[in-house]
Amino acid sequence: MIIDTHAHLYAEEFDEDRSDALSRASLSGVAAILLPNIDTQSITALEQLSLSSPNCIPMMGLHPTYVKENWAQELAAIETKLFASPELYCAVGEIGLDLYWDDSFLEAQKEVFRTQVRWAKELKLPIAIHVRKAFDPLFEILDQEWTPELRGVFHCFTGSKEQVQRILKYKTFYFGIGGVLTYKNAGLAEVVKEIPLNKLLLETDAPYLSPVPYRGKRNEPAYLIEVVSKLQEVLNLSASEIEMHTTQNAITLFELEKFITFNHA
Repeated sequence: MIIDTHAHLYAEEFDEDRSDALSRASLSGVAAILLPNIDTQSITALEQLSLSSPNCIPMMGLHPTYVKENWAQELAAIETKLFASPELYCAVGEIGLDLYWDDSFLEAQKEVFRTQVRWAKELKLPIAIHVRKAFDPLFEILDQEWTPELRGVFHCFTGSKEQVQRILKYKTFYFGIGGVLTYKNAGLAEVVKEIPLNKLLLETDAPYLSPVPYRGKRNEPAYLIEVVSKLQEVLNLSASEIEMHTTQNAITLFELEKFITFNHA
C-alpha cells in the first residue's frame, strides 16, 4: 500500500480517462491520492473528484505561479473556501514561492505564502510547499513563521544536501519524492540518501514529471511504483520497507485516518 501525496488528478489532462487512471492506481497499490489546489478555477473540479472518489483527499491553497494582478481577490476566495469547512482538507496547499518563470510578483508571492502559512497554523493543518528557484526567500519566511505546530512537506523536492539539512532543522517537515528521482542527471539520488526514512513521502505531481520509463508522457498515480523501485535501488531497502515507512509518514503528517480507513500500513 502506497500513498500519492501530490497529484493533480482533477486536471483536464485526465478528463478522457480519469476513472481508468483511478483503477490503474488502485491496481498498483495506491491507497490514497492527495489533491493540491491551484487557484479558484480549479476548485470545482477538485471538489467533484474528491466527492466522487473517497480515496482522493483535497487540499486548499493558492499556488505561487497563479499569484498575478488579482492575487488579493484570489486569496480572499481561497480563504473563504478553506475556513468554511477546514475539516474537508488534509492540508493548506499547494503554496510557496516560484521564481523560475517570473519574478515580477515576488513580493505578492511572499505575502500570499506567509498568509497561508498563518492560516495553516490557525487551523492546525499541514502545508504542501512548492518552491522553485526560491529557497532563500522561502527559508527567510519560514524562519520568521516557524513554530512547533507548523508542519508540512516540501513537495517535489529537488534541492541540495545542504538544503536537506536546513529543512531538517525545522523538525516537522517532510520531503516529497517523485519522478525526478529516476532522471539520470538530476542528482537527486545522492541527495535522497541524506533524508531520514521517517521524513520521506511519495508523490507523482501527475500529470507532470513522469518517472522513467514514462518520461515525456503524462504522469499518473499508478506510476508511483517506479519511484518506489528507484528508492529500493538508492536506499538498498525492500519495496515493503519503503511502502511501510512512506505510507505511515503520510498518514501521520496529513492525519489521513480522519478521511479514510486503512487496512493498515
